[in-house]
Amino acid sequence: MTIALILEIETEYRIRLITRFDIFVDKISIITCKNKLTMKRSELFFSFLLLPLDFLMIILAGISAYFIRFSDFTTNIRPAIFEFPFDNYIKITLLVAFLWLPIFAFAGLYNIKSARKLIKEVYKVILACSTGLMLIIILIFVRRELFDSRFIVLAAWILAIIYIIFARGVVRLTQRYLFNFGIGVRKVILVGSSKTGDNLINKFSSDKTFGFEVVKRVRDFSADTSQELAKFVEDNKNNPNKDKRIDEIIQSDPNLTKVETLRLYDFADEHQLIFKYVADLLGTKVLKTELMEISGMPVIEVKKTPLEGWGRIVKRLFDLIGSFSLFIVLSPVLILVTILIKIDSKGTILFFKKDDGAPVRRVGQGGVLFDYFKFRSMIPGSDNMRYNELSDKNLRDDGPLVKIKDDPRVTRIGKFIRKWSIDEFPEIILVLMGRMSLVGPRPHLPEEVAKYEQRHKKVLTVKPGMTGLAQISGRSDLNFEEEVKLDTYYVENWSFLLDLSILLRTPLALIKKREAN
Repeated sequence: MTIALILEIETEYRIRLITRFDIFVDKISIITCKNKLTMKRSELFFSFLLLPLDFLMIILAGISAYFIRFSDFTTNIRPAIFEFPFDNYIKITLLVAFLWLPIFAFAGLYNIKSARKLIKEVYKVILACSTGLMLIIILIFVRRELFDSRFIVLAAWILAIIYIIFARGVVRLTQRYLFNFGIGVRKVILVGSSKTGDNLINKFSSDKTFGFEVVKRVRDFSADTSQELAKFVEDNKNNPNKDKRIDEIIQSDPNLTKVETLRLYDFADEHQLIFKYVADLLGTKVLKTELMEISGMPVIEVKKTPLEGWGRIVKRLFDLIGSFSLFIVLSPVLILVTILIKIDSKGTILFFKKDDGAPVRRVGQGGVLFDYFKFRSMIPGSDNMRYNELSDKNLRDDGPLVKIKDDPRVTRIGKFIRKWSIDEFPEIILVLMGRMSLVGPRPHLPEEVAKYEQRHKKVLTVKPGMTGLAQISGRSDLNFEEEVKLDTYYVENWSFLLDLSILLRTPLALIKKREAN
């Protein structure tokens, strides 16, 4: 599906006065367009269950905070100089719990979907509880006698976050466990003959936690196919077991014609099915668009990256706070590695000069070169061997990158620090200096960038990062095109939550075995 076709379809949908056209991409590159909100009975049950569960967790957090404050351990540290009868306290706690529930509802915490990512739910819980905390602070300001202990307020806030996240985690695990028995699984019709469709079928059948089951697959969406599927959907709709009815239709082939695609969308709309389509947008230049109206005509602006304006400010503040914190926490490791490198082999501690004495440089944001350094993990004067004596051992023959297995240049301590990516820890300083970011595409070598095709240079839109989407998705085992696609997706879909998710997943990626170190 070409960019022009995607934009044309989107414009036509809007001209048809479709009231909602939400697009998102998950890690298997499914883009979902939700035109109807259909929930299975199990989803309705779990949605309803969350309401009393949150209420109980808030009360439990309040009670826990109360007894912690008046426990012997706490009072020995800081004696309680006030009286707060439990009967009065529990009444206030019940009131606060009732006031917090509407806040949770506005935060979208009662729209449970199996596809929701855990990091987003945790973020919403923290945001909702923090908003509830602000409500309590306002009440304290208005009625000074309401709470006499700031400790109880803060402890209840922290415990509420912990308890609610834990309870929702149990609900999520229960829901996914029930998928193994077919309870709550969404029935899907797959349209298309592409390899992506085969991958989706394999993924849904092998990993039940996705909560999808492909019940029928068609290769195209001609008029005859439309009639065939209409009968299939209607027959299933009359099934007395509501959980057996068709829920969604997924277009798995991005190369369907415009006529077929629009027919498929209208079909889903007519039969009240959720419509999703898999588009190879990772290989295109357009992911983010903004629609505006000029003289009654829809005009679409292509966005290079959300990292503009406030997004750039938020990311830089996060980089400063995060890198400074990491530097403090990792200082003992940095000092220890410095000593070990010096003991293990002759040479500098940092790798910052090439064999000819020229400074090591990387290509940063906008193609600007910057001086780069990391812990030295190889014997001195061996950098250029990758292009000469060791060129036949290159594992990356699909692009300009060079990755060597069992590299003979690597020192004893170098093997260890490379395995755990400790050699890249000095990049924290480059983040503080503003040359790199905590999250982003990997730093690019000038000689590699010189071989990039035009479409590859999209990754230079943002600062390179210490970790990134490509690094946590396969590290050095990804081929060059896969790495570029992931980095391009990151550039075009950046969000603070995406950065946070990548950072939290990085430690797990480090312990995975990889082909080249």
